[in-house]
Formats: sequence, structure tokens, C-alpha cells
Amino acid sequence: MLYGLLTYDENKRFFNVGDNIQSLAAKQFLPKVDQRLNRERLAGYDGDPIKLIMNGWFTHNVHNWVPSENIDPLFVSFHINNTAAPFMLSDKGIAYLKKHEPIGCRDQFSVETLKAKGIDAYFTGCLTLTLDNYKVDDSQRNDKIYIVDPLYGYPTLEKVTYDYRRFLRSLQNGTIFNIGKRKKHLAKFIDADLMRSAEIINQEPPASKYSDDQKFAMAEELLHKYARAKLVITSRIHCALPCLAMGTPVIFVNGFTSFVDSCRFDGILELFNRIDVNTDTGEFTANFPLDGKITKDTVVKNFEKHHALAEPMKQKCREFIAK
Repeated sequence: MLYGLLTYDENKRFFNVGDNIQSLAAKQFLPKVDQRLNRERLAGYDGDPIKLIMNGWFTHNVHNWVPSENIDPLFVSFHINNTAAPFMLSDKGIAYLKKHEPIGCRDQFSVETLKAKGIDAYFTGCLTLTLDNYKVDDSQRNDKIYIVDPLYGYPTLEKVTYDYRRFLRSLQNGTIFNIGKRKKHLAKFIDADLMRSAEIINQEPPASKYSDDQKFAMAEELLHKYARAKLVITSRIHCALPCLAMGTPVIFVNGFTSFVDSCRFDGILELFNRIDVNTDTGEFTANFPLDGKITKDTVVKNFEKHHALAEPMKQKCREFIAK
């Protein structure tokens, strides 16, 4: 039997290392990787029968759905985004998913979306919760604090100038005048000294610069960094969820307002120490004890709720590979 691993398309300016981290979560269950299969071109696969763990966000190329019959899929940690669902859940798409049900979903939104179409679906959480194989002994931890793309959904100069249409739209709706809001809102709950001393990490590097091998190496390097950290502060679920798996104290900064973002989090947010930010005013609440702002001396303890999700996913993947 052949075994496949998902790879991903870039957009015009950057790519998301979080996608590669999700693939690493799948890779740990494979005896080998015979071929990498691009998520957006699964319908075109015409090779020998191949097993593929289908975890993650689906899909950008809705016109290339459904996957090839030569792919034997395991649907676990599957997210069907609200923007893609109307296209993916055509009669053909529904028939395909019913053939491979039950569908294990990363979030409750995906569960309900599939159930509404008569597809047997259940909540698994995210496969990156199983990345405890990167965990190190606490004696190997350092004093590093990483701040990883906090409030990345806020407008930035790079985003509003992404292309001509987006620039014009930002002028029309006033988004361009809110470019400085992210920095102001972060200052409300992260101490200025910590902002200066922490290592800032961007999980969306520039496009057209790295091979798939380099992207996976980058993802591995980030996991090793996070595994040894004193604290991680992030708005990236594929930074925060692996941190839970690796036992790294993590604070998730939730400042998302659009449904295309928030639908991804249904059932996941409860796992985190969390800062919830009012994106209009910058006022925030914390679901953990916080006296003032987050500083280099802030200590948080993860809730450890993720184990109840991680262990069944591990078992599901092992059984799929063993068949």
C-alpha cells in the first residue's frame, strides 16, 4: 500500500506554515511517505491506490472536489469552511462523503454542516493535538517567550495593499484607516517590556521562496521552538493547539469577527487559556487569572482538556493505517 501526505498551494504573497504543521501531525502515523498530494488537486490523482489522512481546511479549489477514487481517505480533523460548503456539498460531494462516513470533524460547525446534509459526522478536534511526540522534558525548557501572529486578522498595510481591488475596497470601507489599531489593542493586554523582549514569529512567510521540503523543515523547527518555550502567545490555532500537545503554556488571543474565521473555532476555543478582544474598542476579558497585563513573569497552566480528544484521534489513525 502507498501512503500520501497533503501539501498546499500558496497565495500570491505568502503561505501558511500551519498547513505544514497539520501535515506533520498526519505524517507521524504513516510508515512512509510515498507521495505528496496537493490538497487543491486531489481529483486529478491517477496513480496507484494510496491511503491519505484528510485533515485540515477544505478547500480553496472547490471545482476540483471530489478526490480521486484511487485515494483511500481517512476523514479526521476535517474542516469544511462556510465559503466552500455550498460548492463541496453538491449531490456528488454529498455522495462522496457519505461513502466515507463517519466524517471526523475539527470543529462543531463542520459537524453540523455535514449532518444537515444527512452525512454522519462527529467532532474530533484538531489532529495537531496529537503532536506530543515533540514534547521535551521540562528540564529542557528555556526562558523564551514567543509572540506568534497575535490579532493577525486585523488590517495591516500588507493586507490592504494585497491587490488593487482590496486596496480600493479598504479605501471605500475605511479599513485602511485602522492599520494602527492592532498595535494599540495589543498594548492593552501585553506589557511593553514583553513586546520588546519576546521573539516575534510570523507563520505566514513570503510565497515563491521555499520548496515543500523547506516548508516542512520550517514547520519542524517551529515545533521544536515551541516545545522548549516558557510561554507562547498567539492567535494561530496551529501554533496554540500543538503547544497544548507539547505541554507548553499558551495563551490564545481571540480577536476574530468574521464568520469565515470564527466557524473554525467552534469546540476548540474551550481548550485554551484565552484573551477575548473586543475588536472595536480593544477592551478584553481573560478566562484565566490575569492581574493587569501579560508580562515576562506571567505564569499560566494549560487546562489539559485536549487529552480526551487527542487519544481517540491517535487510535483512529493507527487503525486506518493498520487496515
